[in-house]
Amino acid sequence: MVLRETDLIPIYQHLHQIPEIGLQEHETQAYLLSIIAKMPQDWLTVKTIPTLDTAILVKVSGQRHDYRIGYRTDIDALPVTENTGLPFASTHPGVMHACGHDIHMSVALGILSYFAENRPETDMIFMFQPAEENASGGQRLYESGALDGDWMPDEIFAFHDNPNLPTGAIGCRMGTLFAGTCEIHAHLSGKSGHAAYPHQANDMVVAGAALVSQLQTIVARNVDPIQSGVVTLGHFSAGTIGNVIAGEAQIDGTIRALTQEMNLHIQRRVRTIAEGVALAYDCNIDLKLNQGGYYPVENNDAITSDFIQYMQDDADVNFIETAPAMTGEDFGYLIHQIPGTMFWLGVDSPYSLHSENMVPHTAAIMSGVNAMTGYLTHRNSLRK
Repeated sequence: MVLRETDLIPIYQHLHQIPEIGLQEHETQAYLLSIIAKMPQDWLTVKTIPTLDTAILVKVSGQRHDYRIGYRTDIDALPVTENTGLPFASTHPGVMHACGHDIHMSVALGILSYFAENRPETDMIFMFQPAEENASGGQRLYESGALDGDWMPDEIFAFHDNPNLPTGAIGCRMGTLFAGTCEIHAHLSGKSGHAAYPHQANDMVVAGAALVSQLQTIVARNVDPIQSGVVTLGHFSAGTIGNVIAGEAQIDGTIRALTQEMNLHIQRRVRTIAEGVALAYDCNIDLKLNQGGYYPVENNDAITSDFIQYMQDDADVNFIETAPAMTGEDFGYLIHQIPGTMFWLGVDSPYSLHSENMVPHTAAIMSGVNAMTGYLTHRNSLRK
Protein backbone atom coordinates (compact mmCIF):
# COMPACT_ATOMS: atom_id res chain seq x y z
CA MET A 1 0.00 0.00 0.00
CA VAL A 2 1.31 3.43 -0.92
CA LEU A 3 1.18 5.63 2.19
CA ARG A 4 -1.14 8.60 1.77
CA GLU A 5 -1.66 11.71 3.87
CA THR A 6 -4.16 9.91 6.12
CA ASP A 7 -1.44 7.35 6.87
CA LEU A 8 1.54 9.68 7.10
CA ILE A 9 0.09 12.25 9.50
CA PRO A 10 -0.49 9.65 12.27
CA ILE A 11 2.99 8.23 11.54
CA TYR A 12 4.47 11.71 11.93
CA GLN A 13 2.55 12.27 15.17
CA HIS A 14 3.78 8.98 16.61
CA LEU A 15 7.38 9.72 15.63
CA HIS A 16 7.03 13.15 17.23
CA GLN A 17 6.06 11.49 20.52
CA ILE A 18 9.12 9.21 20.69
CA PRO A 19 12.15 11.44 20.01
CA GLU A 20 15.55 9.99 20.88
CA ILE A 21 19.09 11.36 21.04
CA GLY A 22 21.58 10.23 18.41
CA LEU A 23 22.77 6.60 18.65
CA GLN A 24 19.92 5.90 21.11
CA GLU A 25 17.08 5.77 18.56
CA HIS A 26 16.01 2.20 19.40
CA GLU A 27 12.28 2.87 19.77
CA THR A 28 12.34 5.00 16.62
CA GLN A 29 14.12 2.24 14.70
CA ALA A 30 11.63 -0.40 15.87
CA TYR A 31 8.69 1.77 14.80
CA LEU A 32 10.23 2.50 11.39
CA LEU A 33 10.88 -1.21 10.84
CA SER A 34 7.26 -1.98 11.72
CA ILE A 35 6.01 0.46 9.07
CA ILE A 36 8.45 -0.83 6.44
CA ALA A 37 7.39 -4.42 7.19
CA LYS A 38 3.81 -3.55 6.16
CA MET A 39 4.94 -2.50 2.67
CA PRO A 40 5.07 -5.01 -0.20
CA GLN A 41 8.32 -6.93 0.21
CA ASP A 42 8.64 -8.29 -3.35
CA TRP A 43 11.70 -6.19 -4.16
CA LEU A 44 12.66 -4.81 -0.75
CA THR A 45 15.74 -5.86 1.23
CA VAL A 46 16.11 -4.46 4.74
CA LYS A 47 19.48 -4.33 6.49
CA THR A 48 20.60 -3.13 9.90
CA ILE A 49 24.21 -2.39 10.82
CA PRO A 50 25.90 -4.04 13.84
CA THR A 51 28.38 -1.18 14.26
CA LEU A 52 25.67 1.50 13.94
CA ASP A 53 22.82 -0.39 15.45
CA THR A 54 20.00 2.16 15.13
CA ALA A 55 20.51 2.68 11.39
CA ILE A 56 18.28 1.08 8.74
CA LEU A 57 19.11 0.52 5.08
CA VAL A 58 16.44 -0.51 2.58
CA LYS A 59 17.24 -1.56 -0.97
CA VAL A 60 14.50 -1.41 -3.58
CA SER A 61 15.61 -3.84 -6.28
CA GLY A 62 15.05 -2.15 -9.63
CA GLN A 63 14.49 -3.68 -13.02
CA ARG A 64 18.21 -3.08 -13.67
CA HIS A 65 21.12 -3.26 -11.26
CA ASP A 66 23.81 -1.17 -12.97
CA TYR A 67 22.97 2.08 -11.16
CA ARG A 68 21.76 2.99 -7.66
CA ILE A 69 19.93 6.13 -6.49
CA GLY A 70 20.23 6.93 -2.79
CA TYR A 71 17.83 8.75 -0.50
CA ARG A 72 18.76 9.63 3.09
CA THR A 73 16.76 10.74 6.10
CA ASP A 74 18.03 11.45 9.60
CA ILE A 75 16.16 9.97 12.56
CA ASP A 76 17.49 11.55 15.78
CA ALA A 77 16.17 14.37 17.98
CA LEU A 78 17.51 17.10 20.26
CA PRO A 79 17.91 17.51 24.05
CA VAL A 80 15.16 20.15 24.14
CA THR A 81 12.14 20.22 26.47
CA GLU A 82 9.06 20.63 24.29
CA ASN A 83 6.76 23.62 24.86
CA THR A 84 4.32 23.30 21.95
CA GLY A 85 1.25 22.12 23.83
CA LEU A 86 0.52 19.63 21.06
CA PRO A 87 -1.76 16.70 21.95
CA PHE A 88 0.97 14.44 20.51
CA ALA A 89 3.88 16.18 22.24
CA SER A 90 7.05 14.32 23.19
CA THR A 91 6.60 11.62 25.80
CA HIS A 92 10.36 11.49 26.41
CA PRO A 93 11.27 14.16 29.00
CA GLY A 94 13.88 16.63 27.85
CA VAL A 95 13.97 15.34 24.26
CA MET A 96 12.11 16.79 21.26
CA HIS A 97 12.03 16.62 17.47
CA ALA A 98 12.81 20.34 17.41
CA CYS A 99 14.66 20.08 14.09
CA GLY A 100 11.90 18.33 12.15
CA HIS A 101 13.49 14.93 11.64
CA ASP A 102 10.04 13.45 12.28
CA ILE A 103 8.94 15.27 9.11
CA HIS A 104 12.02 13.92 7.30
CA MET A 105 11.25 10.33 8.29
CA SER A 106 7.57 10.61 7.34
CA VAL A 107 8.43 11.88 3.86
CA ALA A 108 11.04 9.12 3.42
CA LEU A 109 8.50 6.46 4.36
CA GLY A 110 6.01 7.91 1.88
CA ILE A 111 8.59 7.85 -0.93
CA LEU A 112 9.74 4.33 -0.03
CA SER A 113 6.16 3.05 0.02
CA TYR A 114 5.62 4.41 -3.49
CA PHE A 115 8.61 2.56 -4.92
CA ALA A 116 7.71 -0.58 -2.97
CA GLU A 117 4.51 -0.58 -5.07
CA ASN A 118 5.97 0.86 -8.28
CA ARG A 119 9.20 -0.94 -9.09
CA PRO A 120 11.84 1.57 -10.21
CA GLU A 121 14.01 1.29 -13.30
CA THR A 122 17.19 1.07 -11.20
CA ASP A 123 18.08 0.03 -7.66
CA MET A 124 17.30 2.53 -4.91
CA ILE A 125 18.95 2.72 -1.50
CA PHE A 126 17.02 4.32 1.36
CA MET A 127 19.09 5.29 4.42
CA PHE A 128 17.51 5.93 7.80
CA GLN A 129 20.55 7.48 9.46
CA PRO A 130 21.06 8.14 13.18
CA ALA A 131 23.03 10.83 14.96
CA GLU A 132 22.86 13.79 12.59
CA GLU A 133 22.70 16.23 15.47
CA ASN A 134 25.46 15.04 17.76
CA ALA A 135 27.79 12.35 16.45
CA SER A 136 28.52 12.65 12.71
CA GLY A 137 26.06 9.92 11.79
CA GLY A 138 26.57 10.39 8.05
CA GLN A 139 30.29 9.79 8.37
CA ARG A 140 29.70 6.84 10.70
CA LEU A 141 27.29 5.28 8.20
CA TYR A 142 29.68 5.68 5.29
CA GLU A 143 32.72 4.46 7.20
CA SER A 144 30.84 1.46 8.65
CA GLY A 145 31.22 -0.26 5.27
CA ALA A 146 27.48 -1.01 5.13
CA LEU A 147 27.21 0.81 1.80
CA ASP A 148 30.12 -1.03 0.19
CA GLY A 149 29.45 -3.09 -2.92
CA ASP A 150 25.92 -3.09 -4.29
CA TRP A 151 24.57 -0.86 -1.49
CA MET A 152 26.65 2.16 -2.52
CA PRO A 153 24.55 4.80 -4.33
CA ASP A 154 25.83 6.44 -7.50
CA GLU A 155 23.95 9.60 -6.55
CA ILE A 156 22.17 10.71 -3.41
CA PHE A 157 19.37 13.04 -2.27
CA ALA A 158 18.08 14.46 1.02
CA PHE A 159 16.18 17.48 2.34
CA HIS A 160 15.85 19.57 5.46
CA ASP A 161 12.63 21.21 6.58
CA ASN A 162 12.65 25.00 6.59
CA PRO A 163 10.29 27.03 8.83
CA ASN A 164 10.96 30.19 6.79
CA LEU A 165 9.59 28.83 3.51
CA PRO A 166 5.90 28.44 2.61
CA THR A 167 4.38 25.07 3.42
CA GLY A 168 5.35 22.52 0.78
CA ALA A 169 7.71 24.81 -1.13
CA ILE A 170 10.91 23.26 -2.49
CA GLY A 171 14.02 25.37 -2.01
CA CYS A 172 17.42 24.70 -3.52
CA ARG A 173 20.44 26.32 -5.11
CA MET A 174 23.49 25.51 -7.15
CA GLY A 175 26.67 25.16 -5.09
CA THR A 176 26.69 25.19 -1.30
CA LEU A 177 23.39 24.83 0.57
CA PHE A 178 24.77 24.35 4.11
CA ALA A 179 28.06 25.50 5.58
CA GLY A 180 30.67 23.14 6.90
CA THR A 181 31.35 23.38 10.62
CA CYS A 182 34.28 22.71 12.94
CA GLU A 183 34.31 22.83 16.74
CA ILE A 184 37.03 24.80 18.53
CA HIS A 185 38.15 23.64 21.98
CA ALA A 186 41.14 25.43 23.57
CA HIS A 187 42.45 24.76 27.07
CA LEU A 188 44.99 27.31 28.31
CA SER A 189 47.39 26.47 31.14
CA GLY A 190 49.57 28.99 32.98
CA LYS A 191 50.12 29.62 36.70
CA SER A 192 47.61 30.82 39.28
CA GLY A 193 48.52 33.25 42.02
CA HIS A 194 47.51 36.14 44.26
CA ALA A 195 46.01 39.18 42.55
CA ALA A 196 48.55 41.44 44.30
CA TYR A 197 51.53 39.59 42.81
CA PRO A 198 50.89 39.23 39.04
CA HIS A 199 54.63 38.89 38.36
CA GLN A 200 54.60 35.59 40.23
CA ALA A 201 51.76 34.14 38.16
CA ASN A 202 50.81 33.65 34.54
CA ASP A 203 47.30 34.98 33.98
CA MET A 204 45.15 32.87 31.65
CA VAL A 205 42.35 35.46 31.60
CA VAL A 206 44.77 37.82 29.86
CA ALA A 207 46.09 35.10 27.54
CA GLY A 208 42.57 33.88 26.80
CA ALA A 209 41.38 37.42 26.05
CA ALA A 210 44.26 37.81 23.61
CA LEU A 211 43.37 34.53 21.95
CA VAL A 212 39.72 35.56 21.57
CA SER A 213 40.67 38.94 20.14
CA GLN A 214 43.16 37.50 17.69
CA LEU A 215 40.82 34.75 16.45
CA GLN A 216 38.26 37.41 15.62
CA THR A 217 40.69 38.90 13.08
CA ILE A 218 40.62 35.77 10.91
CA VAL A 219 37.41 36.52 9.02
CA ALA A 220 38.19 40.26 8.88
CA ARG A 221 41.75 39.89 7.61
CA ASN A 222 42.30 36.34 6.29
CA VAL A 223 39.06 35.55 4.43
CA ASP A 224 38.34 36.86 0.94
CA PRO A 225 35.48 39.39 1.39
CA ILE A 226 33.70 37.82 -1.61
CA GLN A 227 33.62 34.50 0.23
CA SER A 228 32.18 33.68 3.63
CA GLY A 229 33.38 32.42 6.98
CA VAL A 230 32.41 32.62 10.64
CA VAL A 231 34.47 32.21 13.80
CA THR A 232 32.29 32.36 16.92
CA LEU A 233 33.60 31.74 20.44
CA GLY A 234 30.58 31.14 22.61
CA HIS A 235 32.20 29.92 25.83
CA PHE A 236 35.05 31.38 27.90
CA SER A 237 35.56 30.25 31.49
CA ALA A 238 38.45 31.02 33.84
CA GLY A 239 39.09 31.60 37.52
CA THR A 240 36.99 31.29 40.64
CA ILE A 241 37.14 34.66 42.41
CA GLY A 242 38.21 38.23 41.64
CA ASN A 243 41.36 38.37 43.75
CA VAL A 244 42.94 35.15 42.45
CA ILE A 245 44.80 35.08 39.14
CA ALA A 246 43.50 32.27 37.00
CA GLY A 247 46.02 29.66 35.96
CA GLU A 248 43.68 27.94 33.52
CA ALA A 249 41.03 28.91 31.00
CA GLN A 250 38.70 27.10 28.61
CA ILE A 251 37.49 28.59 25.33
CA ASP A 252 35.01 26.85 23.01
CA GLY A 253 33.52 27.91 19.72
CA THR A 254 32.78 27.05 16.13
CA ILE A 255 33.98 27.67 12.59
CA ARG A 256 31.50 27.94 9.71
CA ALA A 257 32.47 28.09 6.03
CA LEU A 258 30.74 27.53 2.69
CA THR A 259 33.48 25.38 1.19
CA GLN A 260 35.72 22.73 2.66
CA GLU A 261 38.75 24.62 1.34
CA MET A 262 37.76 27.72 3.30
CA ASN A 263 37.00 25.68 6.42
CA LEU A 264 40.49 24.16 6.32
CA HIS A 265 42.02 27.60 5.67
CA ILE A 266 40.34 29.01 8.79
CA GLN A 267 41.40 25.97 10.82
CA ARG A 268 45.03 26.57 9.81
CA ARG A 269 44.81 30.20 10.90
CA VAL A 270 43.28 29.19 14.26
CA ARG A 271 46.21 26.82 14.86
CA THR A 272 48.81 29.43 13.89
CA ILE A 273 47.28 32.12 16.10
CA ALA A 274 46.99 29.71 19.06
CA GLU A 275 50.66 28.81 18.69
CA GLY A 276 51.57 32.51 18.59
CA VAL A 277 49.53 33.39 21.69
CA ALA A 278 51.04 30.44 23.58
CA LEU A 279 54.50 31.73 22.73
CA ALA A 280 53.72 35.38 23.48
CA TYR A 281 52.12 34.64 26.86
CA ASP A 282 54.46 31.80 27.84
CA CYS A 283 51.62 29.35 28.37
CA ASN A 284 50.41 26.06 27.00
CA ILE A 285 47.37 25.94 24.71
CA ASP A 286 45.89 22.51 24.10
CA LEU A 287 43.89 23.14 20.93
CA LYS A 288 41.43 20.65 19.50
CA LEU A 289 39.64 21.28 16.18
CA ASN A 290 36.88 18.78 15.57
CA GLN A 291 35.17 18.88 12.21
CA GLY A 292 33.81 15.36 12.42
CA GLY A 293 31.68 14.69 9.36
CA TYR A 294 30.14 18.15 9.11
CA TYR A 295 31.51 19.13 5.72
CA PRO A 296 29.78 21.81 3.63
CA VAL A 297 26.76 20.52 1.71
CA GLU A 298 28.06 21.29 -1.79
CA ASN A 299 25.43 20.29 -4.33
CA ASN A 300 26.65 18.55 -7.48
CA ASP A 301 26.34 20.90 -10.47
CA ALA A 302 24.89 18.48 -13.04
CA ILE A 303 22.45 16.73 -10.70
CA THR A 304 21.30 19.95 -9.04
CA SER A 305 20.76 21.68 -12.38
CA ASP A 306 18.50 18.78 -13.39
CA PHE A 307 16.73 18.89 -10.00
CA ILE A 308 16.03 22.62 -10.21
CA GLN A 309 14.84 22.40 -13.82
CA TYR A 310 12.45 19.57 -12.95
CA MET A 311 11.00 21.40 -9.96
CA GLN A 312 10.61 24.62 -11.94
CA ASP A 313 8.79 22.74 -14.69
CA ASP A 314 6.42 20.91 -12.30
CA ALA A 315 3.25 23.00 -12.06
CA ASP A 316 2.43 21.45 -8.68
CA VAL A 317 5.72 22.57 -7.11
CA ASN A 318 6.37 25.99 -5.61
CA PHE A 319 10.09 26.24 -6.28
CA ILE A 320 12.19 28.92 -4.56
CA GLU A 321 15.87 29.56 -5.14
CA THR A 322 17.44 29.95 -1.72
CA ALA A 323 20.60 31.50 -0.31
CA PRO A 324 23.27 29.40 1.40
CA ALA A 325 22.83 28.83 5.14
CA MET A 326 25.53 28.92 7.80
CA THR A 327 23.91 26.06 9.68
CA GLY A 328 25.62 22.67 9.53
CA GLU A 329 24.40 19.28 8.31
CA ASP A 330 26.23 15.95 8.38
CA PHE A 331 24.82 15.10 4.95
CA GLY A 332 27.82 17.18 3.89
CA TYR A 333 30.05 14.15 4.49
CA LEU A 334 27.88 11.86 2.37
CA ILE A 335 27.58 14.34 -0.49
CA HIS A 336 31.35 14.83 -0.30
CA GLN A 337 31.69 11.12 -1.10
CA ILE A 338 28.65 10.61 -3.36
CA PRO A 339 27.44 13.25 -5.86
CA GLY A 340 23.96 14.51 -5.16
CA THR A 341 21.60 17.26 -4.12
CA MET A 342 20.13 18.49 -0.86
CA PHE A 343 17.14 20.80 -0.77
CA TRP A 344 14.75 22.55 1.60
CA LEU A 345 11.12 21.64 2.23
CA GLY A 346 9.07 24.56 3.54
CA VAL A 347 7.05 23.97 6.74
CA ASP A 348 6.09 27.63 7.48
CA SER A 349 6.55 27.85 11.25
CA PRO A 350 6.88 31.11 13.22
CA TYR A 351 9.53 29.40 15.34
CA SER A 352 13.03 28.49 14.25
CA LEU A 353 14.67 25.10 14.00
CA HIS A 354 15.79 23.86 17.43
CA SER A 355 13.13 25.97 19.16
CA GLU A 356 11.11 24.38 21.98
CA ASN A 357 8.01 25.77 20.19
CA MET A 358 8.83 24.48 16.70
CA VAL A 359 5.68 23.09 15.02
CA PRO A 360 5.94 22.36 11.27
CA HIS A 361 2.86 22.38 9.05
CA THR A 362 2.16 18.74 8.31
CA ALA A 363 0.66 19.56 4.90
CA ALA A 364 4.28 19.76 3.75
CA ILE A 365 4.66 15.99 4.11
CA MET A 366 2.63 15.05 1.05
CA SER A 367 4.10 17.95 -0.91
CA GLY A 368 7.54 16.50 -0.25
CA VAL A 369 6.45 12.96 -1.07
CA ASN A 370 4.77 13.96 -4.33
CA ALA A 371 7.64 16.16 -5.49
CA MET A 372 10.27 13.53 -4.78
CA THR A 373 8.43 10.47 -6.06
CA GLY A 374 7.99 12.40 -9.30
CA TYR A 375 11.59 13.55 -9.40
CA LEU A 376 13.12 10.19 -8.46
CA THR A 377 10.96 8.51 -11.12
CA HIS A 378 12.41 11.06 -13.55
CA ARG A 379 15.96 10.25 -12.40
CA ASN A 380 15.23 6.57 -12.90
CA SER A 381 13.94 7.23 -16.40
CA LEU A 382 17.30 8.70 -17.38
CA ARG A 383 18.85 5.24 -16.93
CA LYS A 384 16.70 3.53 -19.58
